[in-house]
Formats: sequence, C-alpha cells, structure tokens
Amino acid sequence: MCAAGEDKVKKSLDLETDEGLEVYRHSTSHVMAAAVRDLFPGVKISIGPSIESGFYYDFDYERPFTTEDFPAIEKRMAEIIEADLEFTREDVSRDEALRIFREMDEQYKVELIEDLEDDTVSLYRTGDFLDLCRGPHISNTGLIKAFKLLSVAGAYWRGDEANPMLTRIYGTAFPDEKGLARHLEILEEAKKRDHRKLGRALDLFSIDETIGPGLICWHPKGAMARILIEDFWRKAHLENGYEIVQTPHIAKIGLWEKSGHTGFYTDNMYNPMDVEGQDYIVKPMNCPFHIKIYQSKIRSYRDLPIRWAELGTVYRYERSGVLHGLLRVRGFTQDDAHLFCRPDQLEEEIERVLEFSLYMLRSFGFSEYDIYLSTKPEKYVGSDSNWELATSALEAALERSDIAYEIDPGEGVFYGPKIDIKIKDSLGRAWQCTTIQVDFNMPDRFGLSYIDKNSSAQQPIMIHRALLGSLERFFGCLLEHYAGALPAWLAPVQAVVLPIVDRHHQYASEVRDSLVRAGIRARLDDRNEKLGYKIREAQGEKIPYMIVVGDRELEERLVAPRKRSGEQLDPLPVEGLIERIMEEVALKGEAGERR
Repeated sequence: MCAAGEDKVKKSLDLETDEGLEVYRHSTSHVMAAAVRDLFPGVKISIGPSIESGFYYDFDYERPFTTEDFPAIEKRMAEIIEADLEFTREDVSRDEALRIFREMDEQYKVELIEDLEDDTVSLYRTGDFLDLCRGPHISNTGLIKAFKLLSVAGAYWRGDEANPMLTRIYGTAFPDEKGLARHLEILEEAKKRDHRKLGRALDLFSIDETIGPGLICWHPKGAMARILIEDFWRKAHLENGYEIVQTPHIAKIGLWEKSGHTGFYTDNMYNPMDVEGQDYIVKPMNCPFHIKIYQSKIRSYRDLPIRWAELGTVYRYERSGVLHGLLRVRGFTQDDAHLFCRPDQLEEEIERVLEFSLYMLRSFGFSEYDIYLSTKPEKYVGSDSNWELATSALEAALERSDIAYEIDPGEGVFYGPKIDIKIKDSLGRAWQCTTIQVDFNMPDRFGLSYIDKNSSAQQPIMIHRALLGSLERFFGCLLEHYAGALPAWLAPVQAVVLPIVDRHHQYASEVRDSLVRAGIRARLDDRNEKLGYKIREAQGEKIPYMIVVGDRELEERLVAPRKRSGEQLDPLPVEGLIERIMEEVALKGEAGERR
C-alpha cells in the first residue's frame, strides 16, 4: 500500500518537493519488490511505503534476506530501470482483486484487501509485476536515476508479535548520483556519531539485559553530564517563574482510570501490581500527580497562572523490537511541567512557553527547528468546542510569536492539540523534543476549579509541556549532534593536566587543584606514559582542554593548553586559563563545537 493521491504524476514530477520525492521513492520500492520476486521464487510481498529519505519493503521468504543478497537485487533493479517500464494503474472490483491475489498466493495482499471497505481497488502494474497500491507513481521506471539498498531488519507483520516475522529491506533513492552520494556520506557520518557507540567508548552509560532492555544505567561521566543538564534546567525554570515539585513513581489504578489513561493509553502502561489488595501502576505520566497537588487546597483566580515543573521518571511499555539505545527506552526522566491558567491567560502562557523552549534549545547549541501544530486525532476525548478553542489558542500564539510552522493533521494527543518542535542537528536530522499541549479534558475529569473575582467556581485550563523531552533521548541527541565532543559547559571532564615527566608532577598537581577550586572539572594524568599517548587518549575521551606541563611551564609558572581539536594555545598563567574556560562555559550553546 502507499500514500493516497491521484494518479496524475508525469515526467514533469517535481522532485524538489517532499511530495515528489515520496512518489519517486515509493515507485523505487515497487521496482525493488519486482526484483526480489524475480530472483527469489516463492517470496511473499506485503507492504512497501516511502519513508523519510528512502523506502522499505517487507518480504516473507524461506530464509531471512541479508545484505549479501543486495548486489543481485540491485543488479536486477538496474535492469528493470533500464527497461523503462511504465507504471500503469488498473482499477478493479474488490472481489476481482481478491481473486487475483489469491491466485498469486499473496496472502498478505489478500488480508489487506479484506480490510478495505471500498468496492473498487487500484492495482499498479510494472512489466510482469502487479501490486496493490493507491498510487500515485512516476510514469516509468526509467526516471529512477540513483538508488541504493541500505540495510535489513526483522519486522512483524502489522507490528504484532503474534504474526510472522518478515524481512524488511531498506533502501533510498535520489534524483541524481550527487544527491545519493551526499546522503550516503551523511549515513556514514551518522554511524560514527551513533550515541550507543559513543556511550560505550566514552564510558557514559550502559544497558544490561540482566537488568532489562530499555532501562539505562548511568556511569559516573554520563551521570555528571546529566547532573549538569538537570542543574541548568532547574535554574532556568526557577528564573522563569516555575516552582519545582516531586511526585511518586506509582499510584493506585483508580488515579489512572480517573485521568483516562487506562482507556486511551493502556497499551503503553505496565500491568498492575498488588499492594495489600490494591492495584497500583508505575506511572507513565506525571500529570495526574500535579493535578492532585492542585486539588490539595482551594485556588483563587489570583493564584493563577501556576507553573509546576518536575524531572519525573516515568515507565512506558515499548516493544523490544523498537527499543533503541537512549532514544527509545522503557524508563526515562521527562522534563515535565504543567501550567494551570485562566482562559484570558492561555495565549500569553503559550507564548511564554514557546520563548522559553527556544531559549533552552539554543543554550544546548540547537538553532534550527521544524515546528508543527498537531490537531485532533481520530480517537479523542472532550468536546469539539473545547478542541477548537485549544487549537485556536495554540495557532494564535504561534502567529503572534511570528514563528513559521506546519499543520500536522490528526497527530494531537487524545486529550488535546499540541505544538511539537523538532530540532535539527549538525547533520540536518530532525529530533522530536519540545511539546506543548493544551488540555481541557483533565481539568474536567478531575473537577478542577478556582474561585473567580465574583466568588464563583470556574474551571482552569491545563497546559502540558516538555522542553527537552526525556533526558535520555535528549542526551542521545546531544551526543550525536556533537559527535561526543560535548561543549565545555557539559563535558564531564573539562580539562586534564598532563605532566611530561616525573619532575613536573608536583606543579601539575597544583594546576589541577587550582582548576578544581575554581569550579572546573579537571583531573591529573600522571601515569608513566609518553605525552603523545596521553594526548591522543584525552582526545579520544573528547576532553575539551589538555594542559601540558613541562620545564618551561614549571619555571615560568605557566600552562600550555591544547584544545581537543588539536589547536595549540599560547602558554598563559593558570588564572588566564581559568578565565578562558569560564567564559566559554558562560556562553553555553554559542560556544559549542561540532566535531
């Protein structure tokens, strides 16, 4: 199956647009499926959509495909492209489509057709290859100029572990060889920046199967970087009118029934545990706890807005097949906050959150964003009028803030619309971090109120927001953005002092102590190793400053700093180096290196 659209794509297809590339890449996935079917008799095909920067197709075969199969598949794809075969559409009845694919023994296509409600089904033919598809496609295979198969993975049919495991072949396609080459370069660079690889190499964190997949152990260096992020987060929130709260990790199931999570979020929640005859659940969200704090006493209109923030650890069930290092986990700490405000304060509060969000992201070195306004999903709670009011408030705040954004239809959460901010890293990849969600539903479900100036009870509006997302995911993003070379203010070790020989050890120790007293995270490497070896090791650890101490430095009471980039700085007094490092730390995101 492919994305909906009318079959009006001709040779003039605009491959400069996302829509054009989507059609182009999906058409390439059909060519790949045709090649696989030609080469491997008996293979069953399922779905093959385009995805960001590429495409995939899922296959059922007597053995899993591997990258060793790629040369033969690519060769056959090239022959199909060279043949310049047309993509032709055939509209048939649902019954006829079922007959065709049953005769072809394509049970996955049959299952897809059985789930369709339309009386008419569209098929696409490319030479001898026939596929179920809504289209559109490019006009002929000869338009495909540059493609590459990339990887394989296992994928359960329809994402259900009870179904057969299929082999998913990933590929990409570009309008020209130059674009493909550039993309492959980025993929190679991304492999080097993989946060899982960097986490091991830099001794930052680990995941142990005996503890459980998706559960992170932070090592001393990783924990130090996390503390630095958390300290900055707390300070920034206190300076921006927030108060810090803390809440439990578990709660009675009744709280989650009241909030609606057991009805709308149950697939992501863990099974209840029995505590003295009562069912408790580990929390997937922090919001119900903040609501209960709000309800702990009567609130006046003068108390609003209330802004409560928490670094709250939550637990969500994720299938093992989608877990991915720090980016997709089962236990994580969310930089969460909930705001309670009056209707007349809503737009201003959203604007404040937007401004605060961008300040936080810029501080970590991110300056490019994609911003989306996500609207009502198919499955939702609350009245349509409240959804319209909430969506209008988010849109108005974006307009008044003069921020460019796109509408993302149907991608709101079940209780309200939201603004999502995706940051762009140094490779141009997008990462989901900030989310701002307006919620009329939970205040209504819990019966929240405040007393207005006329002594009447009124219902507040609730704003859910996370600026960095989860600390785990954000840290993984930071590692890949900086290729592990975290800026000086976030580096677990900011400087290492390197005496050349034994007679320099005492002065090197004094230098280290001076740095530590000034608040700089420094250590001394006085091992009996050659200086070049110690410098290379420190560079491998991504330490921002290497401070060499030799005869001249000892005699003149100086230090010879060297940056991890290899840049050699002029010798200077320890006080001068401290001033330089502290200035760099104060600049935060403006001074970030991208290596």
